[in-house]
Amino acid sequence: MSDQPKPFDLILRGGHVIDPAQGLDGIMDVAVRDGRIAAIGSALAGPATQVTDVSGKLVLPGMIDTHAHVFRYVTGRFGLDADMVGVRSGVTTLVDQGGPSVLTFPAFREYIARPSASRVLAFISAYMVGGLEGHYYPELYGPDCIAVEDTIRAGQANADLVRGVKGHAEIAGFTRWGNAAMRKAAAIARGLDRPLYIHFGQLWPMPGEGTPYDPDAILPEMLEIMRAGDVLAHPFTRHPGGFVDRHGALHPVVREALARGLKVDVGHGSHFSFRMARLVIDAGVVPDTLGADMHGYNTTLPKPRGTPEAHPDDAENHLFAGKQNFSLASAMTSMLALGLTLEQVVPMVSTHCAAMLRMGDEIGALRPGREADITVLHDERGRFRLEDNEGTVVTADRFLRPAFCLRAGQRFDADSEVLPRPILAEAA
Repeated sequence: MSDQPKPFDLILRGGHVIDPAQGLDGIMDVAVRDGRIAAIGSALAGPATQVTDVSGKLVLPGMIDTHAHVFRYVTGRFGLDADMVGVRSGVTTLVDQGGPSVLTFPAFREYIARPSASRVLAFISAYMVGGLEGHYYPELYGPDCIAVEDTIRAGQANADLVRGVKGHAEIAGFTRWGNAAMRKAAAIARGLDRPLYIHFGQLWPMPGEGTPYDPDAILPEMLEIMRAGDVLAHPFTRHPGGFVDRHGALHPVVREALARGLKVDVGHGSHFSFRMARLVIDAGVVPDTLGADMHGYNTTLPKPRGTPEAHPDDAENHLFAGKQNFSLASAMTSMLALGLTLEQVVPMVSTHCAAMLRMGDEIGALRPGREADITVLHDERGRFRLEDNEGTVVTADRFLRPAFCLRAGQRFDADSEVLPRPILAEAA
């Protein structure tokens, strides 16, 4: 019997490897065998069936998008193709935020999670209807449309996929129902022993009747409902009811929320504002996770037949519309442009996400023996033009763009049609 080791299937040679979980940050090789990470080190000798030169590129644990919308067709125009925003965008794990519900989770498992090349997980919707047509119909999202015990049962039956619960703490909802819906959402999360992920910032138009709600009162009320490990989303939202109060300063309860152990997810989306982000970051608040929040209303894709013609994307009252294409990698670029370091940003798409999902022993690191989920990014230097949906323009000196990823050792090139391309500031 030969004592020669079995050849590696692949060596990624000479990339800038960053793995916060193992304290790795430097030029090294990553070897893959039988769909798993086999070795990491300098100048691995092989032998290897294939060697890919990734010098000049970043090699990261497979990126995790904590805020996706991929319940395609069931959620109407809102849901995108999972692999388009997943492996074909350099992302190996997606977390659908609130698409599937107690009524629709079997379909999500069979038609989205099972066939996708990307790993697809979910935060189950607190609402019986889930994310139907992107929450186009606010009357479906009140407390009477939340079945606490049934949703807990569905979450327990799908515990391998259900990593948390999604709800919406936003001004038009609070004007309609107060915090009753959010209290029910919190009860579901407690029953499942999973984190509650809360959307902040206005989502729906205000109702014609009802007592207007103070947007600055929402965070304090939610602080009494949420517990350590729960997630505050959209800290950089351009809409009322977020981390920036009506006076243009960091809401005074944000630091108390963080001190209590609550987590923060960027949830980039069309809500993202460079102006608000600058206020929050300058106040010393750095989010834990990134989350792209791409969906059918903030990407340039044709709408499915039969979805609403009203509320066109450029309507002023269409609060989740967007004009600027983005991705998880370009959201990382935005964080760098705001002054965060690569050492701060990489955990926002890897280790911190794995911890939020309670999957730190499975994903978010390049540990030998684990499934080979690896993201390779172009790290381009120059002067690049970035713009948000408020029209604010910033210049970045670095642009991260996915090259390819490995999902359980299988390669997927970053050929998604929605990936933004770098725009040189001078050309713009």
